[in-house]
Amino acid sequence: MVRELRRLLIDPLRLAERPGCDGRVALRREEEHYLSRVLRLRPGDGVTVIDGCGGLWQARRGEGPWLEGLQAEGDPTPPPRPRLCLALALPRQDVELVWRMATELGIDRLQPLVAERCQSTGRRPATERWSAVVREATEQCERLWMPQLEPICRAEDWWSQPADTVKLLATTRRGPLPLLETRLADQIEPPGEPSEITLAIGPEGGWSPHEEKGAEAAGWWAVCLGDTILRTTTAAVAGVSRLAAWRQLSC
Repeated sequence: MVRELRRLLIDPLRLAERPGCDGRVALRREEEHYLSRVLRLRPGDGVTVIDGCGGLWQARRGEGPWLEGLQAEGDPTPPPRPRLCLALALPRQDVELVWRMATELGIDRLQPLVAERCQSTGRRPATERWSAVVREATEQCERLWMPQLEPICRAEDWWSQPADTVKLLATTRRGPLPLLETRLADQIEPPGEPSEITLAIGPEGGWSPHEEKGAEAAGWWAVCLGDTILRTTTAAVAGVSRLAAWRQLSC
């Protein structure tokens, strides 16, 4: 049986504050549970640790709630460039699945939006749970940088972004629109490189005319993701996959 190679993510401040020079770090209850119950590690077994900011360490599980022998593996890995951002008008269901998949695919920033046509579930957004999902996905997929999960924002208040950001608005039913890849090829020419590429995905029912007008006035480019009408969650994962593939092929 091959043991999973999942990593343990520990906040960089806790790693920096570890006492003494023996490389010991106290484990929180949920971290100890993760190592013992999920990864089934025994005292003395090796553990790979990340800080979500490019750092990678090796350690071993100690007796009790401790990591021991923590040692860095070289310098931190720089973040990928350009950054990729998914702005998602919150769907009624499966938003956690989108956050998880987007993290696994390499998105660097997650922006939940409330749009005019978002359908309320009547419940408060589970933002703490979302953070846990992103954290768990980062550990599972072995990436070194954890995505930044932003606070919820109204779409119309969020359209203004920095000038060096490429802003793509996925939409439908507007006649011929360029594919996401075509717009990227037209907008990004070497050697210039934007600091971030943002893709905004609308809610069930799409963006309202008011929202689309406001976005395009703020410099967003309307794009399509194909000939079919996609659910919000499907569109988000499809768009993120294309952005990640474009960055990998372009860098």
